[in-house]
Amino acid sequence: MTAKETTKVVKKPVDLEATIYTTEGKKEGSMTLSADVFGLPWNADLVHQVVVGMQANARQPIAHTKDRAEVRGGGKKPWAQKGTGRARHGSSRSPIWRHGGVTHGPRNERDFTQKINKKMRVKALYTILSKKWKDGEVLFVSDVSLKEPKTKDARTMLTSLGTISGFEKVATRRNNALYMILPKSDVNVKKSFQNMGNVLVGTVNTLNPVDVLAYKYLVLAAPAEVVKVIEAKSAAKA
Repeated sequence: MTAKETTKVVKKPVDLEATIYTTEGKKEGSMTLSADVFGLPWNADLVHQVVVGMQANARQPIAHTKDRAEVRGGGKKPWAQKGTGRARHGSSRSPIWRHGGVTHGPRNERDFTQKINKKMRVKALYTILSKKWKDGEVLFVSDVSLKEPKTKDARTMLTSLGTISGFEKVATRRNNALYMILPKSDVNVKKSFQNMGNVLVGTVNTLNPVDVLAYKYLVLAAPAEVVKVIEAKSAAKA
């Protein structure tokens, strides 16, 4: 067998075409998406490892019990070692006593953090974005802005986005309906949606696998700017 016959041809992933909509639910244009970000195959093991690690890192130990060295009292021997007819005890702080210390109880100094490699975190994010794109759960909106913080205007916007084919549940889903990504923080938009328990508003710099998985639909506002930042994460991971 010759060297030419053993050489494998690696096909470059084909870039994807996405439609851009207005906040009124009308088509405005299109853009090209990188297949390295929105065209990856599903990798459940990678996503699970990264998501569990991020959840562990965000965990704040609160439950705390005192052991026998921390509870009050018990400095004096309760009674004499012999002659009383009762069992011998050296301290009322013993775990077998009422108000005594707790054995093997939860402690707030416990560390749950896990190490997550940057490349893994970025690859997991791209994998989830690819899955949502494949399932038709990613919506590109040209511009999301409000003149003033009003929940009524935000509700109207969701209703309009719900007229887009495939995104009807955006306006009707009660829980974890929408994760909206903005290029930068917008107080009016954030305050307008904060009264809705089914919508989360964030910026592209805070985009992470945990939040993307928690919500059904992902809306990318100002997609040209937002997608550019997302694609740049792959260069920063090296």
